[in-house]
Amino acid sequence: MSDIKTDISLWLPTSKKETNQLGWDVIDVILFTGDAYIDHPSFGAAVIGRILEAEGLKVAIVPQPNWKDDLRDFKKLGKPRLFFAVTGGNMDSMVNHYTAGKRKRSNDAYTVGGNTGFRPDYTTITYSKIIKELFPDVPLVIGGIEASLRRVTHYDYWSDKLMPSILVDSNADILFYGMGEKSIVEFTQLIKKGVPVSKLTTIPQTAFLIEPDEKYATKKNWDEFGLFSHEDCLSDKKKFARNFMHIEEESNKMEAKKLTQKAGNKKVVVNPPWPTFKEKEIDKVYDLPYTRLPHPRYKNKGAIPAYEMIRHSINIHRGCFGGCTFCTISAHQGKFIASRSEKSILNEVEKVTKMPDFKGYISDLGGPSANMYKMKGIHEEICKKCKRPSCIFPAICKNLDTNHKPMLDLYEKVRNNPKVKKAFVGSGIRYDMILEKTGNEETNKNNKNYLREVIKHHVSGRLKVAPEHSSDEVLKFMRKPSFNLFEQLNTEFIKINNEEKLNQQLIPYFISSHPGSKSEDMANLAIKTKDMNFRLEQVQDFTPTPMTLATVVYYSGYHPYTLEKIYTARNKNAKENQRKFFFWYKREFKNSIIQDLKSKGREDLIKKLFK
Repeated sequence: MSDIKTDISLWLPTSKKETNQLGWDVIDVILFTGDAYIDHPSFGAAVIGRILEAEGLKVAIVPQPNWKDDLRDFKKLGKPRLFFAVTGGNMDSMVNHYTAGKRKRSNDAYTVGGNTGFRPDYTTITYSKIIKELFPDVPLVIGGIEASLRRVTHYDYWSDKLMPSILVDSNADILFYGMGEKSIVEFTQLIKKGVPVSKLTTIPQTAFLIEPDEKYATKKNWDEFGLFSHEDCLSDKKKFARNFMHIEEESNKMEAKKLTQKAGNKKVVVNPPWPTFKEKEIDKVYDLPYTRLPHPRYKNKGAIPAYEMIRHSINIHRGCFGGCTFCTISAHQGKFIASRSEKSILNEVEKVTKMPDFKGYISDLGGPSANMYKMKGIHEEICKKCKRPSCIFPAICKNLDTNHKPMLDLYEKVRNNPKVKKAFVGSGIRYDMILEKTGNEETNKNNKNYLREVIKHHVSGRLKVAPEHSSDEVLKFMRKPSFNLFEQLNTEFIKINNEEKLNQQLIPYFISSHPGSKSEDMANLAIKTKDMNFRLEQVQDFTPTPMTLATVVYYSGYHPYTLEKIYTARNKNAKENQRKFFFWYKREFKNSIIQDLKSKGREDLIKKLFK
């Protein structure tokens, strides 16, 4: 791989000069992305580009086009033979641009040098409108996290209003939600056959607009559920909240219904998702010929922070059983786990060890949550009938096989690679799935061994976990386990470190201002973590993002499932009041915390915190 950095033909082309060098006289698909182009399986544009290339197509990528000048970046490659594709990037552009306090961020991790200003707000909408204006007759598809989580009426925190499906504002012809590999392949095969994009209404995991009474093809086994219209949501917050319950339930079912929603003079149709990827299907995605490097166009222009974080990491599975109320993973990747084969993972490990800058350390061997690899329901027929948003809350499902043995075996094989000095598990670990007594002695033993093996071999001095809060009432709302379980983990962590003669830290993540959390809850969090000798550093203020239950509550004030009213810290002052409890030990916050608790008649909490 010594000359890989200079051989431009190893990447998908990004300019006319590069397509000419490849001898292309036509481009089949042109993909626009809000991120820098990094040819690595952690970056959606690279994955979709490589998937289409594997289908025999000529694919070009235009990263971070200039939308403020004469639009030459949108015109430079001309018209594709088949279609344009747009993704805002690996993050929603508004989360990328603004803090929880709505302040403009000073860096963009997905841009060279971490520089800002290389993508617009609402990237997907902006790019799509430009393309549709320039090339109105060419099919336009949108996908990625921004499009996926804005597929129906959603609350936009940054404008503080409800927005309709992104299809309405973007003028795109079709939307691929979730992980889009299967959808884009089927779409491409039909487009190649000459089927008009307006007729492509039976592809799973897609969304599109039709006239309210328009007849269109659908699959016979797809039942339909009509959501409250966008206009209903605007006039009644309870209807918006109730919509979310149906959206979440259908997103998490193996056999889901098709969802429809009227918006203005159009109707949004959201087809059910594909079945969870089988091992061969997900292996195919990760086994494509990625260079794992940024495109040579960025040579000597600075590092790309997001790439620096993951360059030597390996994703072993997708999806998450958790269904946490503030998280979008299950809404985008699905509730059920798609795991790669050991062979595919070990091949990638070998590829990483051959990278010129590899020094023997794999930064992360994990997934959205570190420890769900190879896990699934024991009896699939039970899973087929289930519509629980979480497989592990309020208790771990009796039908879920949580045996950590496949991970123990995989970790050992990675450790045995002579070129690997250490393979870290950098993803957050779900400790409730380790500490839960399953009723199966062998599983309990393997899970206990897993915790020891991770602490002994796979921690870079700091083990990340996410209790999120200390109040059991708030945790219940978040769909997270009791704080007692975190205290149990802390005891185990200290014990194993002592036995293995290690000096490592447990790093807990916490959230302030989450719906349901009050100042008194934050004071108790400060007291409990103080008593456990933690000085918190990994903390965040709750940021409402599209398509999470917590965001629906933040905007509407109602729980989507019960329609009961839920308190939420909404204004800047209330949010800052909660956040300062994380830093009770800093002198500048002491008086303010004392005044806050005095106003609530909680001198008892003041005594405990500042004793």
